Amino acid sequence: MYAHFLKRFFDFCISLVAIIVLSPILLIVTIWLHFANKGAGAFFTQERPGKDAKIFRVIKFKTMTDERDADGNLLPDVQRLTRVGKVVRSLSLDELPQLFNVLKGDMALIGPRPLLVKYLPLYTKEQMRRHEVRPGITGWAQVNGRNAITHTKKFEYDVWYVDHLSFVLDVKILWMTTVNVLRRKDISAVGEATAPTFNGHN
Repeated sequence: MYAHFLKRFFDFCISLVAIIVLSPILLIVTIWLHFANKGAGAFFTQERPGKDAKIFRVIKFKTMTDERDADGNLLPDVQRLTRVGKVVRSLSLDELPQLFNVLKGDMALIGPRPLLVKYLPLYTKEQMRRHEVRPGITGWAQVNGRNAITHTKKFEYDVWYVDHLSFVLDVKILWMTTVNVLRRKDISAVGEATAPTFNGHN
């Protein structure tokens, strides 16, 4: 009953209250990033696969500029990530706009993170099971390594979550997420400004 009804009910109610309560922070961060991103805007949207691999547009705070090299190619992430962006990422504030995705029903508060559409053909049949539930703002993989572990390990955690989804587990993940955010733990992969690209093997 929780997985098929109550989880969505709780997601809607909690995300709605969170948006109202956090609206001053959302406004401040939006203004802050508007100026820090040198005209690139405060928000970042991108197509991601959701439940049953259905494509939706995820929204996050934009923590990088759109600066390019002489050939018109975007500069590496580490060069485009602004000081303000680093602070926003370290506090996980960049994830807050996804509350609107949760409110809409594209996402859940807890679930496997929605990754890039281009990864879909690279998943094994078992890894593809991560799409049996709505993707989440945080999840079992995020509280067990986040960007500090390999994609393969993340997918193992994602499938484990699908098989063990429960109210108690979701509460545990929310608590562990809060602790990790306060500790600013596992924000980036070693040697990376953000998360590494998945190539079907790592």
